[in-house]
Amino acid sequence: IVQPAVCTRELCVFSFNTLGVMSGAAEDVATGAEVVDLLVAMCHAALESARKSIIFDPYPSVVDPHDPKSLAFNPKKRSYERLQRALDSITSIREITQGPYVEIKKQMDKLDPLAHPLLQWIISSNRSHIVKLPSSRQLKFMHTSHQFLLLSSPPAKEARFRTARKLHGSTFAFHGSHIENWHSILRNGLVNASYTKLQLHGAAYGKGIYLSPISSISFGYSGKTKVKQKYLPSSVVCITAKCVIFLLQCQPTQSRFLQSRNLNCVALCEVITSKDLQKHGNIWVCPISDHVCTRFFFVYEDGQVGDANINTQDVRIQKEILRVIGGQST
Repeated sequence: IVQPAVCTRELCVFSFNTLGVMSGAAEDVATGAEVVDLLVAMCHAALESARKSIIFDPYPSVVDPHDPKSLAFNPKKRSYERLQRALDSITSIREITQGPYVEIKKQMDKLDPLAHPLLQWIISSNRSHIVKLPSSRQLKFMHTSHQFLLLSSPPAKEARFRTARKLHGSTFAFHGSHIENWHSILRNGLVNASYTKLQLHGAAYGKGIYLSPISSISFGYSGKTKVKQKYLPSSVVCITAKCVIFLLQCQPTQSRFLQSRNLNCVALCEVITSKDLQKHGNIWVCPISDHVCTRFFFVYEDGQVGDANINTQDVRIQKEILRVIGGQST
């Protein structure tokens, strides 16, 4: 939804600001509000993490609106507290879409003059192609309305992936990672973090990107979760001495926007089925970063997740994935 900024040098940042490259926030919010909402949520999660000094990468480069020759946010002089104040002052994307953008910007500027420039940076620094999927193209078995097409690989990597796919074929598998990590993943790509400072979990099966064909395994790496229940008690009605519990399938009101800061997420990736892909039961390890490309991204709120028993190797599941992805170029 945005033109990514691929240069992070200070000279480039000043040039982008002067030429207005980072000034399209209004258009981006209007055309991809749900995506902008997600980007802001990811930024919040990374900044609030105890690991922010490691995973909040890149740190914003934002020109001072009162002094165009200096940076208000500078990766060389980090101030997480000041950044947090500006981020907290960004008006909710839901509110931005409900009024004239110019007026909303004025309100943000009054709260914090760095809030709107930071929002521009969050949008323009995203290097991934993200599109909110309409309900007709969503994977119903994932049980969330927050579904996105996510292509996070740069063109050169995608080209290498296609070449490898012609030689070895491919399949789909899940990759679970806490939402605090996705601020960086969207800007740096999905990388092999084994035995690096980015590694959070163990690497019992060696170095590589860890995936699984089974949804519950990847959900376990996405944060605190609860398996989706088919039926939930919605109300208790007492009649004389008896209380009748009605078990109804409760579907919360579907919103365009995220309602909670307690978010879990999981990606559905396409992976090359070469001999390099190591399969240890339902734990797969791909040591070659170029052989894994994200395709879909699913977000869940307040600890809920989708069906724990989804197996991407099930023929019916594969058909559904291919049906949805069929209209997209991958």
